[in-house]
Amino acid sequence: MGGATAQRLALAGWDVEVTGRQRSGMPDELLRAGVRFHRLDRTDTRGVAGLIGGGADLIVDLVAYKAADVRALLPAMASAASLVLVSSRAVYVDDAGRHINGDEPPRFRRPAREDSCTVPPAADEVDPFTREGYAPCKVAAERVALDSGLPVTVLRPSKVHGRWARNPRTKDFVGRMFAGEQTVALADADAVDHLSAAANVAALIETVAAHPGRRILNSADPDTPTAEEIVRAIAAELQWHGTIEHVPGGSGRGHHPWRTSLTLDTTAARDLGYQPVGNALDLLIDEVRWVLGGRSPVAG
Repeated sequence: MGGATAQRLALAGWDVEVTGRQRSGMPDELLRAGVRFHRLDRTDTRGVAGLIGGGADLIVDLVAYKAADVRALLPAMASAASLVLVSSRAVYVDDAGRHINGDEPPRFRRPAREDSCTVPPAADEVDPFTREGYAPCKVAAERVALDSGLPVTVLRPSKVHGRWARNPRTKDFVGRMFAGEQTVALADADAVDHLSAAANVAALIETVAAHPGRRILNSADPDTPTAEEIVRAIAAELQWHGTIEHVPGGSGRGHHPWRTSLTLDTTAARDLGYQPVGNALDLLIDEVRWVLGGRSPVAG
C-alpha cells in the first residue's frame, strides 16, 4: 500500500518522502518517479518530526499497530493538513461477537459498514503482534487518532494485494501452477473474502488528501470474486490448464488465504468522490506478474 500510494502521488506531481528501515527495500520504480527515501524507524519520533518539519499536506501512517504508536507522533501529526491512519477489517465482529482472529470462524450476514461493531480496544500492554492482540490494538490506535481532534481518516482495507507485497497471497498458487502441477485442491471455493488492491487504496488516499476530515472509511475493491474465481484468474494469466478439485472444508486439503466470508460496504468512500482504479481480478494480475518476476507463463 505504501509503495502504490507513493508512486501514485509522485506521478501526480506530489513531493513524496517515504521512511523505512532499509534502503534495499525501496523499489526502483519509486526512485524513477522521484520518491525520496529516508532511513527512519517508525519509533524514531524525533527523526520523523524532523522530516515533517514545519508541516505537510498529507501524512500516511501504515505501521501504527497500537495506541502508543499514535500518541508518540501526535505532536508531529498536528502540523499536517490531512492524515491517514491505515487500520484493518480485522477489527469487525459478527452478530455473535466473533472475529477473524478468533477460535470460531465469524459469520457475517451483511457487508460490514464503518459503524459496525468491532472488538474492544486493547490496553497498552497488549502485544499487537499476536493473533489475539492484533485487532484490539488496531482499534485502540484508531481511537487515539480519532479522539485527537486532528483531521484523521482511518482506513480499513481488506485482503490487500499488489506488487511489492511482503507476503503475496497469490505466491503459492503461482509457484504450483508454474511448476506444472496438474491438480489444485480448493476448499470453500465459493467463499467471498473481499480484496483490496493496493492501487485502489492509493486512489482512496489521494481522494482523502483533497478532503481532509475525521472519519473511518472501508477500503475494498468494487467487485467481490469468490476464491475459485481468484484461482481461475491466476490460472488464466499463467496459461495453466489443470484441474481445480473442490474438497470439503476441514479435510486438511485445499487451504487458501481467501476463506473468510467478509465483504466491506464502501459507500462512504464513494460518496467522498473516490473512484477505483480497477476491479479486483484485473488488478490481482499485477501481483501475479510481479511474483513471476519476468518469467514467461508456461501453458500446462
